[in-house]
Amino acid sequence: MHVSQLDLADRRDVGRFIQFPFHLYRDSPLWVPPFVDEVRSQLDPNRHPFYQHSEAAFFVALEGDEVVGRLSVLDNARYNKHNPDMPPIAFFYHFDVVEDRAVCHALCDAAFEWARGRGLERIWGPKGLIHIDGQGVLVEGFEHRPAMGIPYNYPYYDGLLKDAGFEGQLEFVSAYIDRKISLPERFLQLAEKIKKRRGLRSVSFKSKAELRALVPKLTEVYNRSFIEVQGYVPVTEAEAEAIGNRILAIADPRLIKVLVKEEDAGDEIIGFVLTYPDLSAAIQRCRGRMWLLGWFHLLREFRRTQWLNLNGIAILKRYRGLGGNALLYAELYHALIDNKQFLYGDLVQVQETNARMVRELEAVGVKPYKKHRVYSRSLV
Repeated sequence: MHVSQLDLADRRDVGRFIQFPFHLYRDSPLWVPPFVDEVRSQLDPNRHPFYQHSEAAFFVALEGDEVVGRLSVLDNARYNKHNPDMPPIAFFYHFDVVEDRAVCHALCDAAFEWARGRGLERIWGPKGLIHIDGQGVLVEGFEHRPAMGIPYNYPYYDGLLKDAGFEGQLEFVSAYIDRKISLPERFLQLAEKIKKRRGLRSVSFKSKAELRALVPKLTEVYNRSFIEVQGYVPVTEAEAEAIGNRILAIADPRLIKVLVKEEDAGDEIIGFVLTYPDLSAAIQRCRGRMWLLGWFHLLREFRRTQWLNLNGIAILKRYRGLGGNALLYAELYHALIDNKQFLYGDLVQVQETNARMVRELEAVGVKPYKKHRVYSRSLV
């Protein structure tokens, strides 16, 4: 067994890196493949906005000509520039491996060497190239299919990473909601009173064109809302465009809500709730490929899925103590309840350090049922 760094100009190298998880999870009924073209763009410095400011390397572990593991390592220069008080950090991503500690160690050693060669002193992951990439390794909830874009893996991943010297850095919980959820009527009435008192209103959209026009403003709200969150780095204009394109590919504009404050100088966006029809069953059927039948499967699932993914909640800090969280929860509630197509919701990856939000959600009947873990390890 040996580890090889990919030549990103070599189509065969890129192809086997992309195809390995399809082989690894061929017998798993729950694994949802990524969109193949998205992964291909992540390996193309001419296409992906990450490479406008940072570098990455991609490794495969081989036994003969057979791939038995893969791993990427990222030098996110913007992250390290934005966090000067922390030791310079590498991220790892695309972690997929057979159940073999020697394979895991060999891949990690290659990533460690690459990162140390760039003066990086610690490594975190799994964490992707841009913010919309799902984070972590699944450690609880293996009996459930993942939401779109969120990792699913075999249970042995956690043990392999710990054996390679990693320890838990932070955790994300995903929560199950169904139409039996019962927000007290007084809570919904309170949300409406807060709206009137603060001059707020919620806005939805009729078309993707309307939504696309607001991507720059939504990005600004995101950058201002998450500045205190561990692992945060501001989204660039090019990254915002890539994120917007990915969201718009799967979005129903009617399900995306924006909180607006009415001002004399014009409306100010102060928060948003992003919800999407869950298309993961269709992505499984089309094996992550749009052509030739991929769009047919996706469009059919768009009309018949009973699951809603709630993946993106933000509100400006100055509104959080003014009833802003109540407004967001009310919008989440209405997103599920007001559309009879949806029976179930998956509230995706709430960081456990946000203890207040986790407690508030559990209090209204939202049940944590999946957990992902991000790991870290010293390189010095």
